[in-house]
Amino acid sequence: MSGVTGSGPEVFGSSGGRILPVGKSVTVEVPASSANLGPGFDALGVALGLYDSITVTIIESGLELEVTGEGAGEVPEDASHLVAKAVEAGLRAGGVGAPGVRIACHNAIPHSRGLGSSASAAVGGLVAANGLMDSVLTTDHLVQLSSEFEGHPDNAAASVLGGVVVSWTERSATGVTYRAVRMDVDPSIVATVLVPSETSSTAQTRGLLPASVPHEDAAFNASRAALMSVALGSRPEFLPAATEDRLHQSYRAPALKATTRWITRLRERGLAATVSGAGPTVLVLGTSRLPDDLRDLAESEGWRALDLQIADGAQVVSTD
Repeated sequence: MSGVTGSGPEVFGSSGGRILPVGKSVTVEVPASSANLGPGFDALGVALGLYDSITVTIIESGLELEVTGEGAGEVPEDASHLVAKAVEAGLRAGGVGAPGVRIACHNAIPHSRGLGSSASAAVGGLVAANGLMDSVLTTDHLVQLSSEFEGHPDNAAASVLGGVVVSWTERSATGVTYRAVRMDVDPSIVATVLVPSETSSTAQTRGLLPASVPHEDAAFNASRAALMSVALGSRPEFLPAATEDRLHQSYRAPALKATTRWITRLRERGLAATVSGAGPTVLVLGTSRLPDDLRDLAESEGWRALDLQIADGAQVVSTD
């Protein structure tokens, strides 16, 4: 367990409107997410049933922060903590202020593994702020604000909306707008993730991507992304073909050698395996769980094999 007490800003959020009363509290559960799903680079995301729990309570002044579980002792323990920044941004967006906040984070989502831990932190803080304000922000607001933290909407939108999302970015002279829509998914589809002990840097693996790709590869990915909507919606037998990619995974492979070996091994068995986000976690989508021999082999090599449902989005689970 780690904790910190600091002075923080004089008022969290905006003092232009009402000030939240001391003692008001909300608890939020926010799911993990996986991005890309193979061909849908920076566009497709899925919410996964592994949850961080965040409780935000209004106090008389300052910031109190406590982190347990994943990331404890590793993440910032002050106002730069992503959840704290997201709570403040959410209150500001709603025109509401708070004299101070206590934030307690219990994390189950592994950090720096390609399971959307930073997006979940941003979404969790924003949804908690929205709960404190009695839900003045719409889901479109939450997608926009959380994506601004991330710089792209795939993970964040999945944690807001739940299920599988298609997201995109619109740029204009007035700024950047992040949009997303949840799509219907065949209820028989489940996910398994293989989580290694080592971590990966999104910035590092994104830096391996080329500035341009061959037209043939772009066309290949367009066909697979289109097929993905069919496979996820009603034809899961097409998932192995629909998860093929030529835009990013091969370029990242030198930095993700163990991940790449496992993806090759799984795909040789006919399973729809991809890099989860920027890695190093492996995502497998299908209608059955991982075969026992592959699960045992993964665990013998130090990987955690987690069977996860496709989840709903972040939710307020209690208020006080």
